[in-house]
Amino acid sequence: MRSSFIQLMNDMKLRNKLILSFVVVVFVPVAIVGVILTSELRKFAFDNAMEQAYQNVDRVKKRATEIINVADDLSYRLLYDERLKSVVNNRYESVYDVFVAYRAYPDLHQAIQMYKEISNIRFYSNNETLLNNWQFINPTPEIEATDWYKNAKENVGLVQWDYITDERDNRTYLSLVKGVDLGSRDNRGVLVINVNSEILNTILSQETFDTIIVDSKNNIVASNRPELYGSPLENIHDESGVVYNLEGIYESVIDNKESKVLIEPLNTESGVDGLRIISIFSIDSIVKEANRINRLAMTVILISLLLALLLIYSFSHLISSRLLRLSKHISKVGTGNLGVAMEIDGRDEIGQLSRQFNSMVSSIGELMNEVQESNQQKRLLEQKQNEIKFKMMASQINPHFLFNALESIRMEAHIKGETEIARVVRMLGKLMRSNIEVGSGKTTIKDEIEMVECYLDIQKFRYEDRLRFEVQVDPEALLFRIPPLIIQPLVENAVIHGMDNKQEATTVRVTVTAENEAILISVADDGAGIDPNRLEMIRGFLEESEEQERIGLRNVHVRLQLTYGPASGLHIESEPGQGTIIQFSIPMGGEFND
Repeated sequence: MRSSFIQLMNDMKLRNKLILSFVVVVFVPVAIVGVILTSELRKFAFDNAMEQAYQNVDRVKKRATEIINVADDLSYRLLYDERLKSVVNNRYESVYDVFVAYRAYPDLHQAIQMYKEISNIRFYSNNETLLNNWQFINPTPEIEATDWYKNAKENVGLVQWDYITDERDNRTYLSLVKGVDLGSRDNRGVLVINVNSEILNTILSQETFDTIIVDSKNNIVASNRPELYGSPLENIHDESGVVYNLEGIYESVIDNKESKVLIEPLNTESGVDGLRIISIFSIDSIVKEANRINRLAMTVILISLLLALLLIYSFSHLISSRLLRLSKHISKVGTGNLGVAMEIDGRDEIGQLSRQFNSMVSSIGELMNEVQESNQQKRLLEQKQNEIKFKMMASQINPHFLFNALESIRMEAHIKGETEIARVVRMLGKLMRSNIEVGSGKTTIKDEIEMVECYLDIQKFRYEDRLRFEVQVDPEALLFRIPPLIIQPLVENAVIHGMDNKQEATTVRVTVTAENEAILISVADDGAGIDPNRLEMIRGFLEESEEQERIGLRNVHVRLQLTYGPASGLHIESEPGQGTIIQFSIPMGGEFND
């Protein structure tokens, strides 16, 4: 079965293989992923809406509780306010006495001004000597017949919340009602504190979902939908009636829309009072955006897949025809062999191309071998030429210095004793040995500096007080390897040209420092300096391509560039009468090798 399938695939045309691969590898997985993502996106949107609803209800509960607790706290203080009881219990003989008593007890009026959460405060008492000033009120028979009034008088000290009408402005408020004991069972008052409805509605208006606050009698006391404020709960058309439950999470059809209903009781500090928060959101509104994105994504995916299928069909036809033409050209390249031929199965275009490829690989392999041998010979030739160039450059030593030094030794021997001559001869011998060993191709900065110091001591012997020198070397650079005869020619140049046309003493300073992963070598003198025209000529001389037959600045410059690259050549700065500085830097990672 397996071999038959493989044979079938091998015999299938390339165009059909590409189309089949696209359907299996791309179309089917994309369709599966699209279905999964659609489901997950809807679930994510729904879960996010539920989480937001929980947060909204919790936020409304906290802020509404803060407002209601203000009324609770105020009612508790007034319940035990003896001054208030004294005002409503006293029997007044004149209107003036009532006026004086009211003026002496401004607490109710001050509380309304102090707490923005409170709209009005009313205290009902059956003291006929009191005057109705809209805060202290004698109840009418209609008020005494209401359930909230009778419950308050029967349950002294117990808080109840009702949605009642204030007879002063005929507006309905969520009100705290509490009975107050004025001394006996027959002498009881009723305290009514109206909560500021505008603040409650403002809190709800900030919520994105439909949110309402309902009292124990199913009156909507606050809502973020203005048309529902003050209406009964039945105005919300709930087919299953879940909105009448005290708490929980439900699904229902509200206003002909599938909706989620979240109910949370609003408890105050004084206990359960029947108030509850109801948050309602339509399921379709939550997943609407997700559905729109899904539809858009699926449309784009389908169009992309169809275009891709069309392109694959077109390209596969082009590729198959081009491969046939290419196989004919490959057969002309050659019939060589690399030794291991590819095993070919099938009769499709790829199989034919592979058979021709075996022949071409053999010819390419032979050509690659020839190119590798040629490149290897070229590299060996360049390496030998560089070695010869280094040795030729290093061997070009100016003999005039040795002759002058020997003449100075002879003159000094004639004048002085043998001790000084022995010292100079020893330094000269050491210097000559160093020059002879240049062919080794490497040295250290320590050895090069020793040779420089020998040279400077000999020149000091020759010129006496006309020459002074200083050598400063960073200890970290002592063992660093460099090409030989790199510093000594620069010192020689500083001594010879620095003392020209100068009667005073000349100081030569040699400095070697290691910093920033590089070795900086500087040779400076305070001699006569170089005029600008000659300095430019010297700089141009350093860059000439023709070989010079003597050691000197250009010799050092070229050797540095060949060893460390163009950036490591000599840099010369000079001003007439100010001296000359020649310096170069070499990377610490670019240590000279044989």
